[in-house]
Amino acid sequence: MYDFFPAHELACKCGCGRGEADMDAVFMDWLIALRRAYNQPMPLSSAFRCPAHNVRVSGTGPDGPHTTGRAVDVRVSGKRAYELLSLALVMGFRGIGLNQRGDHARRFIHLDDLDLFNRPWVWTY
Repeated sequence: MYDFFPAHELACKCGCGRGEADMDAVFMDWLIALRRAYNQPMPLSSAFRCPAHNVRVSGTGPDGPHTTGRAVDVRVSGKRAYELLSLALVMGFRGIGLNQRGDHARRFIHLDDLDLFNRPWVWTY
């Protein structure tokens, strides 16, 4: 349904069946615009999370950013992470979390468009 982002990448990883249909359409338009500007693959390691799954995998509880359909984690590292981060800042993403330690295959950048917590805000994991 969404250009560049297959349904399995948008799906909640717990297997509850939620995901693509739960993503916010405006956020997805913005994410697709970022992908077009980036002009490289943006594989997602996490997108929508149901509240129960989010409680298991995140400290943000049952109503964290991923439960809104307005947050994703993009698997990226090194020079490509720098390029993606630069574009995300210019395009105005309001929540940016960086995990760039350890195995390159597990590194990611979290992106969201929420106005919570006095955003814009950048943090590290």
